[in-house]
Amino acid sequence: MKILIRQILLTATVVLLSLAAHSQKKSAYVSGKVIDENENPLPNVSVTILGKLTGITTNDSGYFRLKVQAEKAFAVVFSYTGRQTEQKNFILNENEEENVTIRLERGTNVLQEVVVTNQQDRTEVGLIRPNPKTIINLPSAVTGVESMIKIFVGSNNELTSQYSVRGGSYDENLIYVNDFEVFRPYLVRNGQQEGLSFINPELVRNINFYNGGFQAKYGDKMSSVLDIQYKKPKKFGGSAYIGILEQGLHLEGITAKNKLSYLIGVRNRSNKNLLSRQATQGNYVPSSTDLQLLMNYQFNPKWQAELFGNISKTKFSLNPEFSQLSTSVFSPFFTQSLGIDIYFDGQEKDEYSTSMIGVALTNQVSRKLKLKWLASRFENNEGENVDISGAYLFGERDFDKSQPTYGQIINPLGAGVFQNFSRNKLNIENWNISHKGNYDMGKNAWQWGLGFDKTSIADKLNEWEAQDSAGYSIPFNPNQLQLSKVIKSTANLDINKISGYLQDNILFGDSLNSYTLTAGVRFNYNSLNKEFLVSPRIGASWKPNWKRDIIFRAALGAYHQPPFYRELRRYDGTVNTNLKAQKSWQGVAGFDYNFSGWGRAMRFTTEAYYKHMSDVVPYDIDNVRVRYFGENIAKAYAAGIEFRLFGELVKDAESWISLGFMRTKEDIQGDTYKDYTLNDQNQPVDSVTKEKGWVRRPTDRMITFGMFFQDYLATNKNIKMYLNLLYGSNLPYNIPNNVKYRNGLEIPSYIRIDIGFSALLLDSDRSRRRSHSPFMGFDNIWASLEVFNLIDRANTISYLLIKDFSNTTYTMPNRLTPRLLNFKIVARW
Repeated sequence: MKILIRQILLTATVVLLSLAAHSQKKSAYVSGKVIDENENPLPNVSVTILGKLTGITTNDSGYFRLKVQAEKAFAVVFSYTGRQTEQKNFILNENEEENVTIRLERGTNVLQEVVVTNQQDRTEVGLIRPNPKTIINLPSAVTGVESMIKIFVGSNNELTSQYSVRGGSYDENLIYVNDFEVFRPYLVRNGQQEGLSFINPELVRNINFYNGGFQAKYGDKMSSVLDIQYKKPKKFGGSAYIGILEQGLHLEGITAKNKLSYLIGVRNRSNKNLLSRQATQGNYVPSSTDLQLLMNYQFNPKWQAELFGNISKTKFSLNPEFSQLSTSVFSPFFTQSLGIDIYFDGQEKDEYSTSMIGVALTNQVSRKLKLKWLASRFENNEGENVDISGAYLFGERDFDKSQPTYGQIINPLGAGVFQNFSRNKLNIENWNISHKGNYDMGKNAWQWGLGFDKTSIADKLNEWEAQDSAGYSIPFNPNQLQLSKVIKSTANLDINKISGYLQDNILFGDSLNSYTLTAGVRFNYNSLNKEFLVSPRIGASWKPNWKRDIIFRAALGAYHQPPFYRELRRYDGTVNTNLKAQKSWQGVAGFDYNFSGWGRAMRFTTEAYYKHMSDVVPYDIDNVRVRYFGENIAKAYAAGIEFRLFGELVKDAESWISLGFMRTKEDIQGDTYKDYTLNDQNQPVDSVTKEKGWVRRPTDRMITFGMFFQDYLATNKNIKMYLNLLYGSNLPYNIPNNVKYRNGLEIPSYIRIDIGFSALLLDSDRSRRRSHSPFMGFDNIWASLEVFNLIDRANTISYLLIKDFSNTTYTMPNRLTPRLLNFKIVARW
């Protein structure tokens, strides 16, 4: 027995000694010093191994020494409040000690949207401030700020940078860049014709997006404001990116005496690969290029001047060859697979050019008083040239792969030919002179502005369509040949507009129990319809002295929109110069709640809103083309509620989730129709006149959901994943010239998932690079692989209406883009 105990103790001792030796053999160390941008040591910097909960901090001299496991890949994360987080990757041999010097630059926290240091941002109704640094990482068919905005407001078309906010049309959104108002092209019919958006995301410093309830200092639109501020460089730098769809370069810097700073950006985009798999096959040649320049000169601490310029040109050429559309009909009585084959001849050539020049002069008179003067010129030149004819066969399509007729029309229901012709030209020139001022009295701040705009519009429309079905021209007239649609119109307009505002921002209470009140009024007068508009607006917030960090906020005001180019045009092409402004009263209420979730800072916001609209100009949307009735003949409303969550669902990775519910309807004056009583022979014997009443507006979408989610490998933060998910419930689609079934069709739900993966090819540690390395001057280089439309869903954007031999109308869906891969490399210096 003693011998057995002795053997067990001896065995246990040997095992423990070998384990200890093995443990010692696997140890290594990472040591070094953490400094700031001025080479000063940083104490109390957190030094942790990625994925571990515990770690160490640097001492008063900035030094640290961390024990790690050898012969295994790991990452060390250095973080400090108010500075950018750094990560270093290692794999060390036994007893090896790696000495490093870590520099932590000043910068905004990755969680810019959540950790709010300026409470004023939380008190403003409808304000969303996404982080502009995430734009380049957002997987989306169109790169830009607008793609980020769509996460919050929804989308139904990945090819366009336009968006609808709380039931409004695309024309109800204001866009400012450095206080200059910018405009979009107006003749664009579909997203594939669009090029680059005006805003260059690589130049953006700050994004303020208001989706309603905005203050009087912003202009005369009914839905939203996108207020962009470009960077003001403090040192030389730049970036370049090359992708399959888009390429860009930007440079920034400042002169030796810090007097002159410059910001230059150039981009080029081609959607050829994106459009190559569209239902309409042919030769697509889209291209878009732009150049932007921002220069700032500081005369002295009180005076500075700014020059902003933009030149952009977009061309779209299409030689269509063949299109094959299919759909299925399901009913309790039968199921049928329908299709249409169209053979084209002809071409389309469109061109859109934009130029802008703006000058601003700012005078910081005193610490309290700031004055700014602006002058700008904006010009749009647009041209459409279409001459396309086609022959189509419509009927039942064979989807039985075992049959030789698979994919063909086997039971024809209709056939015909058509020709579309257009020669449209549009020139819009806008001159603006304005003044803005701000007088800050501490808890009371006055803001005012006055502006004059002169707009010249030269427009020429020449469009016609010819249709022939089964050998008969439509509309049928045995005595003469008639075209199905003819629009010929010329308009030359000169519009002068004067606008201004005055508002007061008041702060009550103390830091524990504070109130804010913003009250202001806008006025607007334009010479076209000689209408004088006054728009009072008020907003308020309350931060109670509660343990929970919550702010309640509300806004009420008038938002009137004077007509511009598109609203003036009737369906027949004539211009209504007597058209009045569309008017709305809007109320918004909600709260902003900061809390801790999963041990990380989170932010949750909720807003409910109601819009009452009068003198409404009804419109229809076909793809991205908005066609107005040109008359103030409707009233409308929009009501809804929105919920948003901002935070780190994964540590050190910012994510956003947005959910909205909305209903918007309109009532058009005089929208009556006949309801007929039929006899046994299906002939009308009596009729009753009925009024249509309230119908869904073209932007009526009950549910909108958006999510941007970031993640990374647990063992390596430099390999990241980005997910962009959009969902929108069905939208109405109008049947032309049919009052009874206005907006009676439905476009199915829009579901879109884009995903991107990026890897850091070169980090910011220059100490490891050779002196003659061509990459010595680079801060970092990233490579990204993106998968657009991950689930390959065939989303519908519009319908093609086809009649068969019995005059029954069928709808054939026009689809958006399928799954597509994109590769991109981004370098910064």
